Amino acid sequence: MSIETVSENRSFGGTQGVYRHKSQTTGTEMTFALFLPEEAQHGRVPVLWYLSGLTCTHENAMTKAAAQEWCAEAGIAIVFPDTSPRGDDVADDDAYDLGKGAGFYVNATQDPWKPHFQMWQYIVHELPELVGDNFPIDRDAMGITGHSMGGHGALTIAMTHPDRYRSVSAFAPIANPTESDWGRKQLSAYLGDDKAAWRAHDATILMTEKGYPGEVLIDQGSSDQFLDLLKPEALAQAMMARRQPGQFRMQPGYDHSYFFVQTFMADHVLWHAERLA
Repeated sequence: MSIETVSENRSFGGTQGVYRHKSQTTGTEMTFALFLPEEAQHGRVPVLWYLSGLTCTHENAMTKAAAQEWCAEAGIAIVFPDTSPRGDDVADDDAYDLGKGAGFYVNATQDPWKPHFQMWQYIVHELPELVGDNFPIDRDAMGITGHSMGGHGALTIAMTHPDRYRSVSAFAPIANPTESDWGRKQLSAYLGDDKAAWRAHDATILMTEKGYPGEVLIDQGSSDQFLDLLKPEALAQAMMARRQPGQFRMQPGYDHSYFFVQTFMADHVLWHAERLA
């Protein structure tokens, strides 16, 4: 599958690129960003997938998360996918939290979303194959993280496919979407009213039922303006009840912004680098 290079810039000794391709999964053109450290010039490197939150594109975390310096230091690549399909023929909604920019990392089964909103398949299968075929990343050394809606995606994907992801972390994830307005609205729109179909996309439920075979790192700001929607306490309780190895850190005074993500990005990159080595 052909890839169009949108831009490439030197960054911390490596290359920050933006690329576009035609997706068979979504039926649209998709854009993603990829940072390759200097080590990628000499062989394949581990890769961290960063899933962004509501309203974001590939660009938000690429420019605001301050990940490149730490990934360069650790010698790992990082991919910033888009959060939804885009285009004139793609269904959308006037609300910011449904439609374009709000794919929620599920495979939609309901109209009008079903034809294009296949973000689970795109993130888990199509994009890793595409990146692995065209860039020097090691598909046997993949970690996944994300922020907010992307934290929800990272946790649910990793717990469903622990064989694919050797490490997982999240920044302020939507932790219990089946019990939140950031979840019930989107899951009913994309998956229908059968709540049994929602369970596979709720990190708290997955943590209760299966957990993750490795350690989990989660950072949550104590002053996050969306705490009632994120419901971190539900996930923390599920981790404790399961005795899940890992860390759930409440960070005093931090909100939901990228200033929060920047502050703890070095910790997360190191967490993944140690487990992907």
